[in-house]
Amino acid sequence: MLFKNRTEAGKKLAELLSDHASEDVIVYALPRGGVILGAEIAKALHAPLDLIITKKIGHPSNPEYAVCALAEDGAPICNQSELEMLGHQWLEEEKHKAREEIQRRREEYVGNTTQKDIKGKTAIIVDDGIATGLTMIASIEEMKLHEPKEIVVAIPIVPYLTSLKLEGMVDKVVYVEATSDFLGAVGAYYEDFTQVDDDEVKRILKEVNK
Repeated sequence: MLFKNRTEAGKKLAELLSDHASEDVIVYALPRGGVILGAEIAKALHAPLDLIITKKIGHPSNPEYAVCALAEDGAPICNQSELEMLGHQWLEEEKHKAREEIQRRREEYVGNTTQKDIKGKTAIIVDDGIATGLTMIASIEEMKLHEPKEIVVAIPIVPYLTSLKLEGMVDKVVYVEATSDFLGAVGAYYEDFTQVDDDEVKRILKEVNK
């Protein structure tokens, strides 16, 4: 499966989620890339668009290799075998820096606007793809703190074993493709995987929620 861009991937997911159009739904996108897909789903379902803001914690010798991920209020989701070698003090310092960055991003994207109340409603969590799954798992654990009636994870491409793990954590996982031969990077499944900047995130949120 090769998507032309995030907009096309979002439209494909929206078709698969059409049975949720009449429900009390809020779409939660993971910025930045997930916001483009979330916008397509929110528009198709006539639902509001909100954010779950996450931050990966990279290995000190290789920042691109995530050893943990956390969202705004939930506990960090970590690769425990890596943590044993890195130590408690290092993790506490990195968690503090990550939460500061999450707070900065929320203020940047939505200002003083409060998160929408999801209690008793259906939450659809959207990203542009999943590799290790740490970020999505952190998002799921964050969402559970807000007591939705149902959690649906929507992603265009996901490793098959990761999809099984997620299915054990939420009510439904919706994907265009779950592959047993993952190419190693989400961007490999897109013709255009241009980085999304903060201004575009703000523009999309304003447009969808006007």
